[in-house]
Amino acid sequence: MNRKTSRRLVREGDFAADVDVDLIEGEYAWAPYISLDDVYKLDEVREALRVVDIERAAGLAHRVYRLIPMSG
Repeated sequence: MNRKTSRRLVREGDFAADVDVDLIEGEYAWAPYISLDDVYKLDEVREALRVVDIERAAGLAHRVYRLIPMSG
């Protein structure tokens, strides 16, 4: 199995975060996939953004953003 680091965007409310995960490439039909630990990390970042715990989200993510709507 080969692993390749990839970045996933998690968005919740007015916030978004770039989260590093490992893509696992194997001989399976559903490859590439991410590990259960990375799934839990994505869920934890999403929950932290939901309750506006930016410090916790920033500790798990590569970068955290605040989204500002543009009037059209």
